[in-house]
This record gives sequence, C-alpha cells and structure tokens, in this order.
Amino acid sequence: MRVHLIDGTYELFRYHFGAPAEVRAKGGTAAATRGVVGSMLTLLEQGATHIGVATDHVIESFRNDLYPGYKTGEGVDPELKAQFPVVEAVLQAMGVVVWPMVGLEADDGLASAAATLAHDERVEQVIIASPDKDLGQCVVGDRVVQLDRRKEVVTDEAGIKAKYGIGPTSIPDWLALVGDSADGFPGLPGWGSKAASGVLKRYPHIEDIPRMAERWDVDVRGARTLANCLHDHYDEAMLYRELATLRIDPDLCTDVETLRWTGPPDPAAFAEACEHLGAPRLPERAAKLAARRAALT
Repeated sequence: MRVHLIDGTYELFRYHFGAPAEVRAKGGTAAATRGVVGSMLTLLEQGATHIGVATDHVIESFRNDLYPGYKTGEGVDPELKAQFPVVEAVLQAMGVVVWPMVGLEADDGLASAAATLAHDERVEQVIIASPDKDLGQCVVGDRVVQLDRRKEVVTDEAGIKAKYGIGPTSIPDWLALVGDSADGFPGLPGWGSKAASGVLKRYPHIEDIPRMAERWDVDVRGARTLANCLHDHYDEAMLYRELATLRIDPDLCTDVETLRWTGPPDPAAFAEACEHLGAPRLPERAAKLAARRAALT
C-alpha cells in the first residue's frame, strides 16, 4: 500500500489564496475549506487508500520559545485562521484522520508519521504531500518521497541531492546556514545556497565543518570569510538547525490501518457540514466512493 500524508496547513493556505480576490473580499472563507475537502476526496477517487492530514491547530510552537523571531500567527488573515478548526472538523466528518498539532507543527506531525510508517513492512511507499523545504529531511530513497501536488512533481532522495547538492539528513544544516524566511530565521551572513551545498556535500553536518578555513578540504569561493563567519556565529547556526530539525512523536501514528479511508463515519453529519460549506455534492461523491470500496472488500 501507499500512504499519503497531507500538509493541511499548506493546502488551506493554497486554496485560500488561490480563490479569486472578489471571493475573499466578500468573506468567502468557506471556499478554502471546500477546496481542501474536495481535494482530499479527489485524491481518494484517484486511488489513495490511506490518508493522514496534519494541521497547525495552533500556529505557535515550542520553537517560538527557542527563538523570538520564529514565525507566529501575527499577520495571518483572521478569516483564514478561523478556517483551521473548520477544515479539521469537516475532514474528520468525512472519515479522514486529522492530526491537529499543538506545541509541535504540522511538519513535525508529517515527519512523525513518515518515520513510523517507513518501518512498516506493509507500506510500499510514504508520500508526503508538501513542497516545504524542511520536509526534505524526511525523504528516504524512493520509500519516503515528497509530492508537490500543485506541480505534480515527486522528489525522492536522488531528487533531493539533485536539487540541493546534499543528502536529506543535511537539510536542517543547509537551512541553518542559508536561512528560512518562511519560518523566520535568517541563516548566517554571506552563506548562500551554493556555498552551503558545497561545504555540506563534503562535511554533512555543521559540527563536521573545520573551524579553520585552512583545514577545509573543499573548493568554495570565500572559504576564509565563510569559516570566520561560522566561527563567530556558531551558536546561532546550531540554534537555527534546531529550529529546522523536525521532531518525531512515535505515538502519533502507531498503526497504518487507522489511516485507511472507508467513508464518513456519520454520513448525515458530513452532509450537514457540507451544506454549511455550500458544497452539497461532496457527500454524494463520498458515498459513491465508499460504496465502491466496500464492494471490493
């Protein structure tokens, strides 16, 4: 079986900002939830059997305690923020497993499920549906891969190496040196993506990098300046790597069969939720698909 792990936060943002401006201006917040729920149903209609969705139920996480500049919910459209509990509830009513993350982030939830399921012999492949750079650290061969659903691009371990010039386990180090504007930490001065890739290809982790440029066994422009910068900002680099390293909760998903979709547990409740969303056709699609799945068992 193949398991699909969905970044619900990314999907909600995607459908919110993908809606026409006039719809958002009229307070059409339900459009984002309709989009996410309909998209999950489409994924199931295309053959997905096991799905888990992680969301940022609370945007702030333990990382905000580590670094004051880390991303917060400040500035997020209140109408969009209000949709998080709504999309969680409607997906659960549809029979999809949802992990509303508090303390940890949605990416931590996806990493946790991927780490557990990758060791399950019943699982052929784990597909993490998110283009987020930090999730590249979860990729393992072609067993755990990333999927950009918008671009329809699958990235395996070879793809990570081709894109960043380093292996998946070095992604947190790369982000620490380069920075991640989406998460709110700047990286180190002068360390661009090319320099970071070149150094980490030779020295996979920050602590492996010699503190003196004379000891570097790698041809990188401005090596002395980079080495001095790392020496002066070493503690910051290690902090940024901690921010970029995804946390694993081994108890989040302990049995892949809990992710098998069999239909709405309460069809009437799902139909009512869809009525409020202005999506009356979704329950009919879900019912037809659930009936087909049941006929095959």
